[in-house]
Amino acid sequence: MVYNEITMIRTQIQLDESTWERLRQIAFQGKSSIAAVIREMINTQVSPKKKAMSRTEDFTFIASGRSRGKGSGTISERHDEEFSDGIL
Repeated sequence: MVYNEITMIRTQIQLDESTWERLRQIAFQGKSSIAAVIREMINTQVSPKKKAMSRTEDFTFIASGRSRGKGSGTISERHDEEFSDGIL
């Protein structure tokens, strides 16, 4: 079977009645087949996704803690030195 020049493999799945009915409604509303709806849903979950670019605003935990003790406030600036002092 060929679909848009892509070789298709036939498979069978079992769905509970409520899932099948929801898929049927989605297919009807989109003037599509249930198989096409399932393929599209699978493609959105299985296909390789582009890595989303991170923004600084996404990392709300940055600078949320406080340093205490020796070198307080400078650990992030001199972390290698502080780390070596701590393990030696």
